[in-house]
Amino acid sequence: MKFILGTKGPMTTVFTDDGRAYAATVITVKPNVVTQIKTQEKEGYSAVQIGAVETKEKRVNKAQLGHAKGKALKHFRELNLKGAAADVELGAALDVSLFAVGDKVEVSATSKGKGFAGVVKRHGFHGGPRSHGQKHSERAPGSIGGSGGRAGGRVAKGMRMAGRMGSDRVTVRNLSVLQVLPETGELVLSGAVPGVRGGLVEIRG
Repeated sequence: MKFILGTKGPMTTVFTDDGRAYAATVITVKPNVVTQIKTQEKEGYSAVQIGAVETKEKRVNKAQLGHAKGKALKHFRELNLKGAAADVELGAALDVSLFAVGDKVEVSATSKGKGFAGVVKRHGFHGGPRSHGQKHSERAPGSIGGSGGRAGGRVAKGMRMAGRMGSDRVTVRNLSVLQVLPETGELVLSGAVPGVRGGLVEIRG
């Protein structure tokens, strides 16, 4: 099982021994703690729960504090084992040494929030023509159905319209581990990782 939580750092360029240059993202990983091991018999499914990012004790409620055996942890996440047995012990500490250079990982995080956006920015609509007397409809969405159209006088579910953009859970697969730096607690991954600097990142190997 390779699963760890970290925070997104800056992007950088990594040069390999064969002269290749990779755009890379630095992930800072402070030691994670295994806070619970869920089993098929007790919880109905197999999973490992880990906690990360220590915070002030006053910012954590008593239930969380007791669950983490007195540690004030800010984030908890689970890795579903799909019936497999866990190969870690309760209370075990996990760090970047779980991973090795060359490992393929998938990363999940919450993407940057972009606020309210129109259909051109949000869905890539082309907008109306820029000539022939167009005045206010250059970036308009156009017809949304209704009036006895294809949806029978209503707006069809899933219609692409303006609205809040971003702040979604995004998973990027097949990123390579370029560097493992145990002395600083950092993982350097190839490519871009979703989210803001300092945001929580889930890394699965």
